Amino acid sequence: MASLERSITAHIDIGGERFEILVDPDLAQAYRRGQKKELNNVLTVEEVFKNFRKGERHTSSALQKAFGTTDVWQIADRILKNGEIQLTTEQKRKMLEEKKRQIIAMLLREAIDPRTGAPHTQLRLEQALEQSRVHIDAFADAASQLDKVIAALRPIIPLKFERVKVAAKIPAQFAQRIYGMLKGYGIQKEEWASDGSLIVVIEMPAGLQGEFYDRLNKATAGQAETRLIK
Repeated sequence: MASLERSITAHIDIGGERFEILVDPDLAQAYRRGQKKELNNVLTVEEVFKNFRKGERHTSSALQKAFGTTDVWQIADRILKNGEIQLTTEQKRKMLEEKKRQIIAMLLREAIDPRTGAPHTQLRLEQALEQSRVHIDAFADAASQLDKVIAALRPIIPLKFERVKVAAKIPAQFAQRIYGMLKGYGIQKEEWASDGSLIVVIEMPAGLQGEFYDRLNKATAGQAETRLIK
């Protein structure tokens, strides 16, 4: 049984009625994500409440009407999978940090510093994001928040968004093995030469160039040929 002191509520509203259960915060999230298959130790109290804080429990008839059963475990399963789970302060903090990391990763991939033509460093973007004080919604999709983040960052650091085309020739001994990696960057054209080598044209966000060249050189022992297509 989960500890009462660190428990949170999960609830679902059905027919204008609220149905609450008391759960362990981490195990409840793990169960919802499918990482935990059984409900053992998830519930703190094997009861379904109208309002836990007031100690108001639902009657068996109310549970039967709403869920078609009075079995607490079946009801808990439905609440955890389809209802809302309260988050602890620590869980909210972790979600917010993860959302910031996702946004920074997008900026590293998509944006460059127009003064140098190179991506900003991760540290510089993190510092600018902190300085901008832009509100990041931990529950909203990272991509949907990118425009407002960019608008907030532009007075602090210069940002330019562009795509580049890179032509690469891969020696035959590496071509098959790294084809999947190349495809992940966005192959626009490809041609297999008679000697088994592969020639590709890849279009990618300008900010990915450095990463691409590094991975390509490591994967081909520096034997790949590349040129930037203007």
